[in-house]
Amino acid sequence: MSENNSYVHRDEHNVLRVGKSRVMLDSVLAAWEHGHSPETIRAQYPSLTLEEVYGAITWCLSHADEAAEYMKRQNATWMHWRNRSESTGDALRDRLRTAKTFVQPQGPA
Repeated sequence: MSENNSYVHRDEHNVLRVGKSRVMLDSVLAAWEHGHSPETIRAQYPSLTLEEVYGAITWCLSHADEAAEYMKRQNATWMHWRNRSESTGDALRDRLRTAKTFVQPQGPA
């Protein structure tokens, strides 16, 4: 990846970010892959310009192998943290998961 590219840059944690923002490339790419238009993505991330959204998508299309490898690494990172979170006890989470009754709203009698 060329480091002078203004649409995608690598931060100090080796995470790809879009434009001058802290928005992760993962977020833009996931929205794009789910069929969101660049305009919709821009609305979801107001810190981005429409040009930066289009630029990030273009970067992904023109650097398909690098983008795929990056997403593979990111998915592995997310899975690691998910597994770690689920392996530690969390009383509130456990109570919510095992709750069998729900409060039903009372309508007119």
